[in-house]
Amino acid sequence: MHDDVEDGSMTSSGLRVAVIGFGARAYIAGHVPAARPDARVVAIVEPNPQAGERGRLAHPEAVLFTSVDELIAAGGIDAAIVTTPDHTHADIATALLGAGIAVYLEKPLAITLEQADRVLAEAARTKTPLYVGHNFRHAAVVRTMRDVIERGRIGEVRAVWVRHFVGNGGDYYFKDWHADRSRTNTLLLQKASHDIDVVHYLASGYTRRVVGMGDLMLYGGITDRRERVGETMPDWFSFDNWPPAAQTGLNPVVDVEDVSMMMMRLDNGVLASYQQCHFTPDYWRNYTVIGTEGRLENIGDTAGGVVRVWNRRHEWQVEGDEEYPIEGVASGHEDADLLTMTEFFASVVEGAPTIVSPIAAREAVAAGALAAESLRNGSVPLDVPELAPEILAHFSPTMSQHSGRTTPR
Repeated sequence: MHDDVEDGSMTSSGLRVAVIGFGARAYIAGHVPAARPDARVVAIVEPNPQAGERGRLAHPEAVLFTSVDELIAAGGIDAAIVTTPDHTHADIATALLGAGIAVYLEKPLAITLEQADRVLAEAARTKTPLYVGHNFRHAAVVRTMRDVIERGRIGEVRAVWVRHFVGNGGDYYFKDWHADRSRTNTLLLQKASHDIDVVHYLASGYTRRVVGMGDLMLYGGITDRRERVGETMPDWFSFDNWPPAAQTGLNPVVDVEDVSMMMMRLDNGVLASYQQCHFTPDYWRNYTVIGTEGRLENIGDTAGGVVRVWNRRHEWQVEGDEEYPIEGVASGHEDADLLTMTEFFASVVEGAPTIVSPIAAREAVAAGALAAESLRNGSVPLDVPELAPEILAHFSPTMSQHSGRTTPR
């Protein structure tokens, strides 16, 4: 396989991209040609033979490697898309950044705050582009809510409440490595980091104090367990897997919470809460954002849903005073994935600004990881430590002006 590298196939014109890890999320690499016509996937890193074969079928022109070290030694890579399990993110990202390879890193940035800060420190040291795939900022529902807020329809944001009904939780998170605390830490990172980041985005602030509460209420009692070597989530997913207690084939290790709640105080005084349950019958997120002159709430979070605004005083009224349709895809977030990948390449090649910074990704990890620490230690309040000034200074160009002050994007 190294002959393909040495004969120049990875040094021709255009942006040369590697995909690190070929599990279920690796499909985002299929957006590369649409996101950047001069970019192409030329390499795949995957130690598992079955996953490697999936990579060959998806990208037949790509060279297959079994380790990141092999890829780096071969050379000829401009950018890498990292879609490996969460606990590997920090080590893989720092290795790639150290080799001068621009990194698109699937969220979460890392599974601990210490790991997240190590990745940011390496990006700052090497001045290599780092982008974290918080694609939900590009989702139509989030763009609609942000637009309503920026146009002043609810006044100044003072509180944000999020309810997350994870109806597919048993299939998505409890039948593979996601269920293992040593590989995920908490679903307040793997699942909720999207929402924590959006809370920060809508409220224009970062969490500085957090309290968590949660439990493994249902899936821990299911004893039907097995390894799923070579399988990915589409192999076992079915809406027929119901009710939740009837699930079979869970991961051998199940020690992450299936119900989690957290409360946050942001640096601008905004108060926020987030609740997540993995055994609801329905699957969607509900945001309520309360401002000084009204509130908004999304009903549905994909196409066909709406964002409603209440900004006149009256008794209970389900319809709201204003309504804004949610565009985009009817399910999932493929449109947001394409926009995110496009933004990544534009930032790498042209230095274009992005709507999410590595600092924002770090702050999502900080809030989620500390919430998990809190809930596992008697729900004690924990404060988020500040980033080192030199790291903050390095990423400051990715910050933007909003509502009259410098705020996180």
